[in-house]
Amino acid sequence: MKFYLATSFIFPRSLRMRIFFLCFVATHVPLLTYTVWGLATGRIAAAAFWLLLTATAVGTVLALLGIGALLAPIEKLADALDTQDEEEGGEGAVDLSRAQDLIQRLYNGVHRARRSTDKTIRDLDVAANEDMLTGILNRRGFMKKVNALPASQRHGCFAILDIDHFKRVNDEMGHDEGDRVLRALAGRLSEQTRRADIVARWGGEEFVVFFNGVIETEACWALERIAWRMQGDPIGRIDDRPITFSGGVCRWVEGDLTGSLTHADEALYEAKRNGRDQVCTAVALTPAR
Repeated sequence: MKFYLATSFIFPRSLRMRIFFLCFVATHVPLLTYTVWGLATGRIAAAAFWLLLTATAVGTVLALLGIGALLAPIEKLADALDTQDEEEGGEGAVDLSRAQDLIQRLYNGVHRARRSTDKTIRDLDVAANEDMLTGILNRRGFMKKVNALPASQRHGCFAILDIDHFKRVNDEMGHDEGDRVLRALAGRLSEQTRRADIVARWGGEEFVVFFNGVIETEACWALERIAWRMQGDPIGRIDDRPITFSGGVCRWVEGDLTGSLTHADEALYEAKRNGRDQVCTAVALTPAR
């Protein structure tokens, strides 16, 4: 790279001509040496000189043609990368102000391609782990984030929540209203839980919360505060009554993650069988509120 930049003043816009110039100078060293020696000693042979000059000229032309042929595929690649740059707005170029030739085009093109690939990977990762409707994590994102917790934080409570009578919301008020209710509950859960907690949409009208570092009683208190808020400031109404949720809570200490979630789900269904609008714990399967 240092040599490339140091020689960039030679035909700065044409790598082909720069390579040719360096090759021309290097291949003419024998002829130049012979000419200087012949003139200095008076022993130069005209026939030999013209023969050597002609051979050097022919070699120069062949070198120029060969360099052009070898660089042609690279120029095609640079053209393709330039086209990609135009389509993407030319962002991310690296400043190689001392060189404006093929190498700069390739360098900047590869850099832009890498940035574009990185952005695509980030976008795909977000799409794979985020629920598009509510903007919170989806099931996959939730599991990924819980599994990534450090050992010191791998304990707490899982709560699985289900919106009561959600089918009636869709049937009686339409799916647009149902989507709004889902987004509203996702917002409430995100706003009224701690930064250390993890909130996700589990699927359908179900949500999951990991209350980091708490016991069942504390997790139930947190859910009670959310339920109380939904009574005074409803996210929607059915038969003029605030929309509520049922929940199941199970404690988790590093170990069987799937088993704890299954127990929380079982506690949720117990809460629904008991009349909804309540939270059950997996310990005794009794209402917490």
